[in-house]
Amino acid sequence: MMGEEEAHGLTIYGYPQCPFCRRVFNAAASLGLEIPLRNTLFGGEDKRDLKEAVGRTTVPVLRIEQEGANTVWISESADIVAYLEERFGTTA
Repeated sequence: MMGEEEAHGLTIYGYPQCPFCRRVFNAAASLGLEIPLRNTLFGGEDKRDLKEAVGRTTVPVLRIEQEGANTVWISESADIVAYLEERFGTTA
């Protein structure tokens, strides 16, 4: 099972009550990933950080910090799930 080490550098911006965010949370859980959540529901620093980075506050958004490279941001739950499955999924 993959855990925090394999998901290093990933952060999800969203909140538990969001149905699109839940889709991402469920995909991560099914892959055995523990990805930190920056809860944007009530505003605050996490929501401001998201707005500064991507110009909007629509969630979910996945932040991917790559060593020696620029930070990548993926919006849209389907795109995030596809990324997680491609990077962490196993081929049978």
